[in-house]
Amino acid sequence: MQFLEHFKIGGSWISSGILYALLAIVLVAVVLKWASLTAFISEVKGELRKASWPWESDPKIKGFKKYKELIDSTIVVLIAMILLAAFVQLWDFVHILIVGFFTNLGR
Repeated sequence: MQFLEHFKIGGSWISSGILYALLAIVLVAVVLKWASLTAFISEVKGELRKASWPWESDPKIKGFKKYKELIDSTIVVLIAMILLAAFVQLWDFVHILIVGFFTNLGR
């Protein structure tokens, strides 16, 4: 019985029993979710194999030529973002001028 005294938490068997029961529930939940998690990961792997990736799949092509589509797409996105930022900045500036004009009109 002295061996079991090492498993007593908080000096009481009731609190120890509650904590060990909670621990068992958590472990069961992890084990049950583990199966669904591994199923999800295997499904994700299967879908990623089906995907069309933006680089050349030919192993003979090396270097930057392999990633030409990816680089071109990235450049298009960067240019679009710069143009969008310039457009938003222009309209922000115009609105500041308009609000400033009407604010100074009342003075």
